[in-house]
Amino acid sequence: MKLKIAKNAEEFRSEIAERIKIRLQEVYSMQARVAGVAVCHTVVLLIVFATANQLAAQSPTAFDLVITNGHIIDGTGSPWYSGDVGIRDGKVAAIGNLAAAPRKRTIDAAGKVVAPGFIDLLGQSELSILVEPRLPSKIYQGITTEITGEGGSIAPLNDAIIQTDRAGYERYHITPDWRTFRQYFARLEKQGIGINLATYVGATQVRRMVLGDDNKQPSPEQLEQMKGLVRDAMKDGAVGVSTALQYAPAPYASTEELVALAAEGGRFGGIYSTHMRNEGDSVLEAIDEALRIGRDAHVPVEIWHLKVAGKENWGRMPEVVAKINSARAAGADVTADTYAYTAWFNDFSAFIPQWAHDGGAMKLVERLSDPATRERIRKDMLTPSKDWDNEWQEIPGPEAIMIGVVQNPKVLPLQGKRLSEIAKLWKKDPMDALFDFLIEDPHAGVAVFGMSQPDVTLALQQPWVAIDNDSSGTSPEGILGQEHPHPRAYGTFPRILRKYVREDKALTLEDAIRKMSALPAQRLRLTDRGVLKAGMWADIVVFDPATVRDLATFDNPNQLSEGMEYVLVNGVPVIEQSKMTGVLPGKVLRGPGYVP
Repeated sequence: MKLKIAKNAEEFRSEIAERIKIRLQEVYSMQARVAGVAVCHTVVLLIVFATANQLAAQSPTAFDLVITNGHIIDGTGSPWYSGDVGIRDGKVAAIGNLAAAPRKRTIDAAGKVVAPGFIDLLGQSELSILVEPRLPSKIYQGITTEITGEGGSIAPLNDAIIQTDRAGYERYHITPDWRTFRQYFARLEKQGIGINLATYVGATQVRRMVLGDDNKQPSPEQLEQMKGLVRDAMKDGAVGVSTALQYAPAPYASTEELVALAAEGGRFGGIYSTHMRNEGDSVLEAIDEALRIGRDAHVPVEIWHLKVAGKENWGRMPEVVAKINSARAAGADVTADTYAYTAWFNDFSAFIPQWAHDGGAMKLVERLSDPATRERIRKDMLTPSKDWDNEWQEIPGPEAIMIGVVQNPKVLPLQGKRLSEIAKLWKKDPMDALFDFLIEDPHAGVAVFGMSQPDVTLALQQPWVAIDNDSSGTSPEGILGQEHPHPRAYGTFPRILRKYVREDKALTLEDAIRKMSALPAQRLRLTDRGVLKAGMWADIVVFDPATVRDLATFDNPNQLSEGMEYVLVNGVPVIEQSKMTGVLPGKVLRGPGYVP
């Protein structure tokens, strides 16, 4: 019996095992014929085969990919260490000295950081991923997983909501052919996606399903309907319940209603995440409400895009931090996240008092078109109030508002202009310009310059604060490239690495990466992502910390970030040598309550 020359140890072991099986078959078959013991023959052969297969199984299998010579920052906050990362079947199979290990291909990361892929704790890509599934703005930041669904989620859905929101679907040329999360996820999986995506079920969404956009309270029967929708969503794979309590009809919900919905999500292992009811004058009271919801519903709380808004509130972040630290010390499971810019981005209509939104966008337009009601709206906006988050009182002036994403093509030329510019162009008072703009486009989004840099930095530095992008995935090309988003859509994660780590030295590189990977994975209970170790999914970024940077600005936001040399999603490069590969290896990530 002649052995062929083996190429490596694995092939040698496999060849030996095969020859042993063949030879022993011959020996024991001969013995069985002589002794006539067929049963013994079978038992012996089973033992021999098991031994030979075990020998073959112990031989190393070739890696699909090995990343060599990198500085591994594993996501835990620990200092970097040198080593190779071996990937097989989409997962990290080994970390160490893999110089002699067989592999299909190698990435040389000499002098580069190798880290877990970044997790965006609040994205908004549920619609844009249907337009451009590669999500260039996300992957060029190193984002490999997004959590979405801020109050208003992609599902559940009914014909009434579709009709009310039809302008948004038409803008993206999307046919909403799903009604449940299960159907939406099936559409994503059939299409393919460039990053991993998970979503909350929005409390606003289930309210609209049952109550519409009206300012009213649910009956006990209607609240049970809403809870049933949450249960269905959690079984479909939602990761928790979310709120966006500044945007109508969400402000009409009582705290008790929110506790009931959050508790329903909690029964399936979900968490409660919130854009709080107030981020300005009453921010501390809003935190109290969030803590109460978490306590009474028995669920962890995530405060989205932590801020103190409005010039009169600048310098209050130490109070916010102290309040959350105190709650944590008392046992409350509360954390937060930030995008770390000094301007936020929201609906232009958020400047309008909440009562004027009753009934939806078209009712708001009717009220703005009526002189008497318009005057009442003006009076409320000019009066400081603790009853609602009066953003008009929080901004230094109309120059602090920049028009961003619009839906009506008629006002498309005004994207990127300040409200003060539009007022001058239209020869109107700034507030009248705001009202008239909303009559043309009640769904427009705006950037609002209303935070102080020291407050933003202090929030970012807290050990319990992770990173969110708070923007939908986009692209400089096609339909999405016609919009004028907040620059955070393209730049959040690289900007933190550039500004807060490299330039300001407000964070260490290891802690910044922890905030972008392990911390959000822990929050969402993604036990197989967020850290570089064997057995985890291979969501990985390779970049030079000395050169990674954001390019997007408020005046010119549609610019991809630079510096991510490789970005792997489930072991497959979506960025390779700084260029997009176009592949779609992302997965839908379902929550702990998912029932197949």
